Amino acid sequence: MKRKEAIRGAYRLTGGNNFYDGMITCSTLSGKAVCRLVWDMNKVENDAYLEKALSGIPEHFSGKLLEVPVGTGILTMPLYKTLPKADITCLDYSADMMGQAQEKADRLHLKNVTFRQGDVGALPYADGVFDIVLSLNGFHAFPDKEAAYREVFRVLKPGGTFCGCFYVAGECKRTDWFVRHVYEKTGFFTPPYETTASLKKRLKKRYATVTLGTVKSMAWFVNIPLRRSRLSGKMETTCPDRRKPL
Repeated sequence: MKRKEAIRGAYRLTGGNNFYDGMITCSTLSGKAVCRLVWDMNKVENDAYLEKALSGIPEHFSGKLLEVPVGTGILTMPLYKTLPKADITCLDYSADMMGQAQEKADRLHLKNVTFRQGDVGALPYADGVFDIVLSLNGFHAFPDKEAAYREVFRVLKPGGTFCGCFYVAGECKRTDWFVRHVYEKTGFFTPPYETTASLKKRLKKRYATVTLGTVKSMAWFVNIPLRRSRLSGKMETTCPDRRKPL
């Protein structure tokens, strides 16, 4: 409860009044309208899948975390305010989106968050660097999804956690229509898309423990190791089988 209160407090400082932030958080009148019209979701449902997606990050996490893409940072900068001992790297291909995230980090006086422009399909990091890779609302937009999955897995430490959320097809006809006829045409989304079944199958090839669910057309997932240090939040056991092909 204390963590949620701290996140709410930080969220108020960062704001969320522009159209994109309001839509992604379902927190403004226009954002709520989009959530209802396109995603058939209310605020409670929107918060539910995001909370599940972020549940892979321990409350007192102090390891290395990569977020890709960071977007405007509206979903994560308030969370990072509660993780002062973590080493957090935020990457995005869009300099504009990343700039908005950096503004939020500066407003919250975050000293442990760094930003870098880059491509998820060719991450500029060595193998096995990060304890956690977080990806919120990114994979449905990535043009080369195969490379993105491969690179995320490559930069994770043995036993590392991959968590996040994104759109999956076949769960809501209304949403599928908007994705095909609006979001693809504007360049926000890029096919092909996972279904819930194909995503679960893909993740099970890489990770020993896969937890996955959906809220309407949004799939959330947390792929975790068998054990985790209760003191530091860092990963302890090696679970993924890195010999398996994607």
